[in-house]
Amino acid sequence: TIEFTGALHATVVKQVRLKNPSVKTLVYNATLVGRDADDFSLPKGNTVTVAPKRQTSINVEFTSRFLRPAEAVLLLISKSVGGIDGATLTFSLKSEVKRIEPADILKCKSPCYEL
Repeated sequence: TIEFTGALHATVVKQVRLKNPSVKTLVYNATLVGRDADDFSLPKGNTVTVAPKRQTSINVEFTSRFLRPAEAVLLLISKSVGGIDGATLTFSLKSEVKRIEPADILKCKSPCYEL
């Protein structure tokens, strides 16, 4: 589970690190699914390539629109490259709004009571 915690309407970025222990290149197609998948995004695109014996990171962004917790699933489905398939990976994405920051402050002056 990857947890995104922040203020309402703020964008939170988390990284998912992928390691490739094999001697062949792994290629994954990343997909976001679930009730709140539209609130999460993959800014670097949906294709992830991991070179042999290397590691790479995927940035996942979340922008909160509501006070309720958001949930989605990140699916990494391997594409066959040279007959090599990696395992399908799934990550649960959950959010929590910890604070609300005002967008603006307005000062108003008016009578509290009129006869």
